[in-house]
Amino acid sequence: MTQRKLFVTTALPYANGAFHMGHIMEYIQADIWVRHERMCGNIVHFVGADDVHGAPIMIAAQKRGLTPQAFVAEIAAGRKQYLDGFHISHDYWGSTDSKENHELSQEIYRRLKDAGLIYTKDVEQFYDTVKCMFLADRFIKGTCPRCGAPDQYGDNCEKCSAVYSPTEVINPYSTLSGSRPELRTSTHYFFKLSDPQCVEFLRHWTKGTGKDGKPSVQEEVLAKDSEWLGADGHLADWDISRDAPYFGIEIPDAPGKYFYVWLDAPVGYLAALKAYSEKKGFDFEKFLEDPETEQIHFIGKDIIYFHTLFWPAMLKFSGKPFRVPDHINAHGFMTVNGEKMSKSRGTGISPLEYLKLGMNAEWLRYYLAAKMNSRVEDVDFTKIDFAQRVNSDLIGKYVNIASRAAGFIVKRFEGRVLDSAMTDPLVGGLMSRVPEVSAFYEAREFARATRLVMELADLVNEYVDEKKPWELAKHPEKAEELHHVSSVALECFRLLTLCLKPVLPATAERVENFLSIAPLAWADAAKHLSSADQIKPYQHLMQRVDMEKQLNVLVPEKAPEPEPAVPGGEPIAPEVTIDDFTKVDLRVAKIVKCEEVEGSTKLLRLTLDLGEGRTRNVFSGIKSAYKPSDLEGRLTVMIANLAPRKMRFGVSEGMVLAASDAADKSLGLFLLSPDSGAQPGMRIR
Repeated sequence: MTQRKLFVTTALPYANGAFHMGHIMEYIQADIWVRHERMCGNIVHFVGADDVHGAPIMIAAQKRGLTPQAFVAEIAAGRKQYLDGFHISHDYWGSTDSKENHELSQEIYRRLKDAGLIYTKDVEQFYDTVKCMFLADRFIKGTCPRCGAPDQYGDNCEKCSAVYSPTEVINPYSTLSGSRPELRTSTHYFFKLSDPQCVEFLRHWTKGTGKDGKPSVQEEVLAKDSEWLGADGHLADWDISRDAPYFGIEIPDAPGKYFYVWLDAPVGYLAALKAYSEKKGFDFEKFLEDPETEQIHFIGKDIIYFHTLFWPAMLKFSGKPFRVPDHINAHGFMTVNGEKMSKSRGTGISPLEYLKLGMNAEWLRYYLAAKMNSRVEDVDFTKIDFAQRVNSDLIGKYVNIASRAAGFIVKRFEGRVLDSAMTDPLVGGLMSRVPEVSAFYEAREFARATRLVMELADLVNEYVDEKKPWELAKHPEKAEELHHVSSVALECFRLLTLCLKPVLPATAERVENFLSIAPLAWADAAKHLSSADQIKPYQHLMQRVDMEKQLNVLVPEKAPEPEPAVPGGEPIAPEVTIDDFTKVDLRVAKIVKCEEVEGSTKLLRLTLDLGEGRTRNVFSGIKSAYKPSDLEGRLTVMIANLAPRKMRFGVSEGMVLAASDAADKSLGLFLLSPDSGAQPGMRIR
């Protein structure tokens, strides 16, 4: 079989904070696949890097009184504990601020420019005169031009979901300085993604296959790409520039202009590979140009636009040694109890807290593997499911086999297996299924791989339960049978460990040491334990997860949502806009006269002066709270533009305002009155 040459990356985390569980999920997924490929004997260069450029990092650094470089260095220094803690096997971890990334980004830009795919255009945008910088949409806030909601971002409203231009925002202000920005014109650089040659290439590439004959993008991603490409093939050109001050890579021959972070960030993949190649002593360009090399990216579903349109087009029209990706492997999000992860809502899981609680990293690796497949699907974390999979699958099924068999081999047979036992049908049956497990890993069908392994573990445990080695041990004349059964169980355990090694690398290493065997690879399925190798005394390989001390601390039970307060005995009415409110004309009115209404037990007749040169007649159901004599001469508030209403007792020309509690009528009615000094006719605003 030909040895594959693989260049594999994970999406670059933005260096403004620690890793979250979404990062860890992606790294585990990629790491499992990479370890599988290494076990196949393939050459794998697995690299990652921090995405460190952009205005948010520059501003965050300023607030800390640090340079951007010092700020991101602090973040980068904390990466290792996560990567090592979860057994992530990147060969190299770099930064997009490396000299390699500066050089490669500028080189790719020059080539795209030479290809006629770069042009300039004047763009009008908001400028913060206090901070002396142009503002990205997310640094602008103001009143939504659609619904009137205040403090909305410059590109969309979180209240009504409207999308708009920052120039449409009412009373815009800078979130950086609080000042009102002014419109200024700046020259921006654009990548001509709408060029017919780009469109044609992307249509072909998105529907194409990698060197392994498998689709370059998943079915769900292709469907989304097809929407963006459209029947007419129209794509919007891509603004690739930002104005100084900006932490990033300067555009060649364009003083004060920098690459937008999304141009140089994916180039960081190549830069990390180049830095790694220099460290390891292989030729970067030669490796990329090799027709056998495969370029594979693991990303989240939220960034497929950049990775399946901009990135391939950039690489295609930059020319050699750059190559388009063979595969973009997108994954879904990680949820907790079906909800989006959020620390404030009690649905967040901290990777570092997970490790600090003494939780085995391989528990999480196995749990995620048992739920992940090749589709773009979310992975849901629940405590009960997690505990069951760890305690039942890993401890009860897998580890249990070694603990049941190894003791007999060491104590009764000097730590040496029975060679003739390796021909047992159960051993042969497991051996025959190993290629199937490997194929599932190759296809990123990890859930199917782990499910099959546990089915095989069930067969082994059934065998041990049937043979009862603990009973055989009581009878000296059955020593050979005991030796056979224990050897079969231990060889099957070796095969199961082989199948789980991409998921459980640390456990597999301990098993290899315990069995006195070389590091396991897929080719070792055809080999057997031998009496020539002495088994070491068994030591516990894995503990059970503790629901109370670990899982309940990691993911506390959400406190029941308090019953919402019901002010005044009834819920707040549906939301209205300022336009709705201004339709109601509230005026100060003087009660000139008040009298009872003959034939009514609830109404009083109010004669009101609004300063109109005439009086108005209004009926109000406040008789239970007031005597007519108590109200005459008082000021109150009325709806002046309410349509007249014909009643049995006459026409009511408006409505006075009173407060009451809908749930407790005994509290009474309270007529609203303006503050002293108000005059009839004044409008309530």
